[in-house]
Amino acid sequence: MTTATAGLEDVVATTSSICDLDGKLGKLTYFGVDIHDLARYSTFEETAYLLWHGTLPTEAQLEEVKAQLCAHRVIPEQIIALMKLLPAETAPMNALRTAISALAAFDTSLNDTSTHTNEQRAIRLTAAFPTIIAAWHHIRNGREPIAPLSDGSHAANFLYMLNGEKPDEYSARVLDVALILHADHELNASTFAARVTAGTKADMYASITAAISALSGPLHGGANEQVMRTLLKIGEPEKAEAYIQEALARKERIMGFGHRVYRTEDPRATHLREMSKELGERKGETRWFEISRKIEAYMKEHKGLNANVDFYSASVYYTMGIPVDLDTPIFASSRVAGWTAHILEQYANNRLIRPRADYVGPKVTEYVPLEQRG
Repeated sequence: MTTATAGLEDVVATTSSICDLDGKLGKLTYFGVDIHDLARYSTFEETAYLLWHGTLPTEAQLEEVKAQLCAHRVIPEQIIALMKLLPAETAPMNALRTAISALAAFDTSLNDTSTHTNEQRAIRLTAAFPTIIAAWHHIRNGREPIAPLSDGSHAANFLYMLNGEKPDEYSARVLDVALILHADHELNASTFAARVTAGTKADMYASITAAISALSGPLHGGANEQVMRTLLKIGEPEKAEAYIQEALARKERIMGFGHRVYRTEDPRATHLREMSKELGERKGETRWFEISRKIEAYMKEHKGLNANVDFYSASVYYTMGIPVDLDTPIFASSRVAGWTAHILEQYANNRLIRPRADYVGPKVTEYVPLEQRG
């Protein structure tokens, strides 16, 4: 056996046609389409179609997938009832994981594993995520959930369900771009968890539940929440540099910097930085962007680390009025498009994923009867 690689860094575990990222050049594409073009010109719905089918949709195909996503926004009343049984302090990612797992019980064609049926599941799951996330936010605060819109974009509908009023066009577009940027990122921890689960021929709900669990960790999706909590602790731009200096002196990790693959700027951070700045200017609250810029400059100069996708997404969501602990669920509501695309790809050419471990324990240990052990 070969020597183990910690964290499987740079280990190629499979082939995929979905997402390509070049860490040296800072380039990211979905089926060859550059992320910068998608962020500038596309929509989340169009990007989801691209991930599921490997090609940009025609106008008719796009209208169809938009209609299907709209049609499946409403979730079973039993799922709402289940969420009402959860303690109010339940973390949103845990509530999301529970609800998605329970949705399997309401899939009357669960045993149908055909490609067409799984593609329909991908649409239903993607449509359900914003409804569940917004519903839990209201339920935990003692309010009834707001029913989803029957039309409008994926992003606009989420903001409506969260706030109870239709968002302005700019806010909806900001969230739409954020969803595009988070939709897929090759074989990250949560996507790998989804593919490992799908590789056992578990159903799509089980695979997505595994992905949600992985994303909830602070070293993966949970990083954006920690970034915003850091910004809130700092409070003012002039305090940023001293705070980071002291945190680094205590050997604390500054979240939102560095990446396992990228050796240059994360291309997703480029767009999120621009949106954080413009959004702050529009809202008349530039403080969070200014703090972020000071932290970014210090980390680049003193640690040689670039901001990643988590860093500026934190200030974008907060400036939009989104509660901090919904940052990771919003990440999930985007990444579900990528997760389901990878699950479909895994099903299409499946082989059980079963790596080996490099054993480093004792080779021979004599069994000692219980009564003789000191």
